[in-house]
Amino acid sequence: MSITADTITWKIGSKIILDQVSFATRPGEMLGLLGPNGSGKTSLLRLLAGLKRPHTGAISLDGQDIQSISRKTMAQRVAFVEQHATTNANLKVVDVVKLGRFPHRSMFSAWTAEDQTAVEQALKRAGMVAKRDHSWQSLSGGERQRAHIARALAQAPKEIILDEPTNHLDVQHQIALLSLISDLPLTSVIALHDLNHAAMFCDRLLVLKEGRIVACGTPEEVLTKQLLRDVFSIDAHVEPSAHHGRPLIQFTRTIR
Repeated sequence: MSITADTITWKIGSKIILDQVSFATRPGEMLGLLGPNGSGKTSLLRLLAGLKRPHTGAISLDGQDIQSISRKTMAQRVAFVEQHATTNANLKVVDVVKLGRFPHRSMFSAWTAEDQTAVEQALKRAGMVAKRDHSWQSLSGGERQRAHIARALAQAPKEIILDEPTNHLDVQHQIALLSLISDLPLTSVIALHDLNHAAMFCDRLLVLKEGRIVACGTPEEVLTKQLLRDVFSIDAHVEPSAHHGRPLIQFTRTIR
């Protein structure tokens, strides 16, 4: 296992956002995180990335509590792509990707061949080689997301955490981006809104409701008619897709 959450609880003031959450990722899998708005998905991802500290419980990497790991070492190991990741300066794409090498360098160290190789490989893997010298402001939304993923890959992580990376993208770019992530030789934890995309691309799904895990398993095990009613308040038909065999959800109505 790589990332393990052991009975973690996290609060804002007296309000419990995450309540006794426990699970473990499997090396190389794509774990989809689902749940209604306000269920605690973003908070959980930020805890897994070490950006927040649980009030109780622990998060570990290969058995080591992340609170005992330095921020630099965490950044070398785990990459986090936020939902609203942005770059204010009008840099070239290649310069954005180079930012991913910061955790591996000291303040005064020279740029190395290893750094350059990591950047070139990240650009290639994210499909951004042709855009390497384009300015940030000239990129489409999908291209910007790919550039941020390339920056994350330049960190050479073993795990990548993504918070709804397909938000505000058209369907073509959503599919392309999820295909890219699913093909990465990394453990990935990704929050998604689209249940059919989650079923299509994720190896396992973890479902949150009001800060608690209510289901965890394969898409076939998790995406049932009853769960869709109980968690998402929708009536739907669930049947295997003729194209990929994963569950295909056909929504019929919301439950008021």
